[in-house]
Amino acid sequence: MPQPLPTRQIGPFTVSAIGLGCMNLSHGYLPRPGAADAERLLLHALDSGITFFDTAALYGFGRNEELLGRTLMHRRGEFTLASKCVLAEIDGKRGLDGSPEAIARVLEDSLRRLRVDHIDLYYMHRLDPKVPVEESVGALVRAKEAGKIGAIGLSEMSAATIRRAHAVHPIAAVQTEYSLWTRNPEIAVLDSCAELGIGFVAFSPLGRGLLAGNVSGAGIGEGDLRADIPRFQGDHLAANLALYEKMRALAAEAGCTPAQLCLAWLLSRGPHIVPIPGTTNIAHLDEDLAALSLDLSDDVLAAVDALFPAGAAAGARYSRMAQAQAGTETFPDEELV
Repeated sequence: MPQPLPTRQIGPFTVSAIGLGCMNLSHGYLPRPGAADAERLLLHALDSGITFFDTAALYGFGRNEELLGRTLMHRRGEFTLASKCVLAEIDGKRGLDGSPEAIARVLEDSLRRLRVDHIDLYYMHRLDPKVPVEESVGALVRAKEAGKIGAIGLSEMSAATIRRAHAVHPIAAVQTEYSLWTRNPEIAVLDSCAELGIGFVAFSPLGRGLLAGNVSGAGIGEGDLRADIPRFQGDHLAANLALYEKMRALAAEAGCTPAQLCLAWLLSRGPHIVPIPGTTNIAHLDEDLAALSLDLSDDVLAAVDALFPAGAAAGARYSRMAQAQAGTETFPDEELV
């Protein structure tokens, strides 16, 4: 039996200091694992001490929730379950609807797919600009009062929006892309979360695989969502891979892997931060969790921090459609699509 992993607090939940982002088991990146391999990875994560699993209605248009439902729910008491609404399938396509009616409908679908009657942490996946955030949060408050969710979260929203939502009901967690090459939360969101007592969940903590050494100069194949992201294209990709090589040399000097260095750096940024790397590979999962036992010097962490100042990454972090739906603050000189 493995030793329990170190823990951190996300709202009312005590969770493993590294959670699992489940998206790429069913959505987004290629290649995707077969059902048996995906189930094996989820069970290995649970057996390894991960107690925080993150999914969404959007991922695979429900298939990711179905995967977790059939694989993990016989051990429901062992972990904190997070899912998301507002972004979901609408008429066979990715759609954005933050109306109270849509939130209630998507939640019912998620409960059914997950085979549960209660989701611990339920996020607004994005802000719907057509609906005041107060109305969307109000729908989540009613779901909480009905016992269908335990806590409310927000994803990819600005500090101002977080404060508006928090005024309606305490927000337990904010989830945003945060890594060495995506430092937008440092503009305002991280400080706001610390001030308000909100946990921060860092998705894509390994730069969508590039900072873990899982992307080559050949680029990303068609059908993978990263193929539409400028950071993974042409000269931008070449520049980012050169930056990765410098970081890899620092990791080698420190006696760890690049992925472990990235995660250790993130964990050092604040006690309210929980990274949720995703992977389809059990060896990579074990590698990620080993970051929790690293004891890196302040000099090493400062060196990698200096290598990636804000704006160090070449190219925009999102495609045009995804950028239009992200509310997180941007740097004055940040490259956007």
